[in-house]
Amino acid sequence: MMSLLVIKEKLKQFYSKNDFYLIPLIKFIGVLIILSLLNSNIGFMALLKNIGVVLIISLVCSFLPMSLVIVIISLVILAHIYTLSLELAVIVLIIFLIMFLAYYRFAPRDGLVLMLMPVLYMLKIPYILPIAVGLVATPVSIVSVIFGTLLYFILKFISSNTVLITNISDDNVLLKINTLLDGLLKSKEMYLAMAAFAIVVIVVYVIRRMSINHSWSVAIIAGGLVNLAVFLLGNIGFNITDGGSIGMLVIGTIVSIVIVYILQFCVFSVDYSRTEHTQFEDDEYYYYVKAVPKIKVTTPEVSVKRINARKTRRTRTEK
Repeated sequence: MMSLLVIKEKLKQFYSKNDFYLIPLIKFIGVLIILSLLNSNIGFMALLKNIGVVLIISLVCSFLPMSLVIVIISLVILAHIYTLSLELAVIVLIIFLIMFLAYYRFAPRDGLVLMLMPVLYMLKIPYILPIAVGLVATPVSIVSVIFGTLLYFILKFISSNTVLITNISDDNVLLKINTLLDGLLKSKEMYLAMAAFAIVVIVVYVIRRMSINHSWSVAIIAGGLVNLAVFLLGNIGFNITDGGSIGMLVIGTIVSIVIVYILQFCVFSVDYSRTEHTQFEDDEYYYYVKAVPKIKVTTPEVSVKRINARKTRRTRTEK
């Protein structure tokens, strides 16, 4: 355990010394992965699928603030959908505007959640996000998780029904819109995912704020188990009998728990063995305080012994 803490501290020091170069590199790799996944699932515009264009967009995003990166990714999504259908692009644009103008004005950091949810769904591990959001955010972020889930199912429907949408005449605008809305409104999987993720966020948030030892670890495990239980019960209740999806659910939940636990180790390391309890009072209240110290590790300094240094000094003295 101590060796892992030392490695963590060395990585933090390395990051703090080289963040000027690492932050753009991380953004470049992240945007490159996101654009590649989008192109493989809804790559309707040939220009945006060109590897040169993808690299240029990723490079530009690496030097922009995260808010602008999210806007650019949103424009890429809209451009792909616009190539297929103007009407569907307008619907997705309205969703983006509602999120960015009505909600992210007050919680700008949650815009990343909207973009990450479809990406994690494409990687078959969407369960990471609600557990992570419950750990580091508040229940208000449920809105972002739900809208991100809605965005994924819109993209999934468009990708799965490309032929059907293409065969509808451009003059029949209402039919295209009704086709999309009907497909979403009848999606039992979407309703189940939204409900499950909202419950997981609340459960994880409540447990990690409890005054118990290892509250974050307990919250992660509880969130994973609640996620698994809600999806399994929902599959039975909605009569979703895809055995493959149940297998991926179990595997994806386990992988998500492991990844979030690694995240927790990186951002929240405390020593419960040195927990202290104290109390004090004022004119109106008694206060009971539980103080848990953070784990601080000093990395061992490497000393280099110079063998020839003494010999050099002796030679100079003799002269």
